[in-house]
Amino acid sequence: MPPVFVVEDDRKIAKVVKVYLEEAGYRVMHFDKGGDVVAAVMKERPLLVILDLMLPDTTGEEVCQEIKESADIPIIMLTSKSSEEERVAGFALGADDYVVKPFSPRELVYRVKALLKRAQKADLGSTEPMSFNQGALVVDGHSYSVMKHGQTVDITPTEFKVLFSLASAPGKVMTREELVDRALGYQFEGYERSIDAHIKNIRYKIEDDPKNPALILTIYGVGYRFSGKKDA
Repeated sequence: MPPVFVVEDDRKIAKVVKVYLEEAGYRVMHFDKGGDVVAAVMKERPLLVILDLMLPDTTGEEVCQEIKESADIPIIMLTSKSSEEERVAGFALGADDYVVKPFSPRELVYRVKALLKRAQKADLGSTEPMSFNQGALVVDGHSYSVMKHGQTVDITPTEFKVLFSLASAPGKVMTREELVDRALGYQFEGYERSIDAHIKNIRYKIEDDPKNPALILTIYGVGYRFSGKKDA
């Protein structure tokens, strides 16, 4: 089995994470610096990377960006940074999930399982790409791709799942709970903030004016609605 990479300079935390993952059946490789991780990713092709953002030789953000530029591998950021702006910045770099210290090791294992399950990129059931607003936005469930005005959008698997869920039912209001179930596969404390952060990031990628969205609308107190007009 390909390994799970744990990139964490705190050896106590790394040891706990390693024990829990191995008990769950995963093979684990630990790194306490970011410098060797990108090369190791290309050599070992890990299932997933758990990445601390505060590393002694570089930043986790830089490592995340380098990994995503070279390989489509799921990344969970493990960090003490907890503001919405910091989470959104992490998602913008391609992170698929965000776990804030202190954390439950058992919850982390569940997040790993959920992320690996949805990162398999199974067919989402769309026989044809969905086109909206006279081709301005195209969402393809087979290739997990999005095009805006004919240009490919750089979107993570998690962001795609959230967008696909909304675009599959134009006009329907979806609660955060529904989006979590469809895109994340788990519900833990803070899941609403996670969905909100993903939505904010998606808007910056597909909306002409992200501050005044026309495609993904917020229904206050409920959730979100996709308002694009599906092409015939």
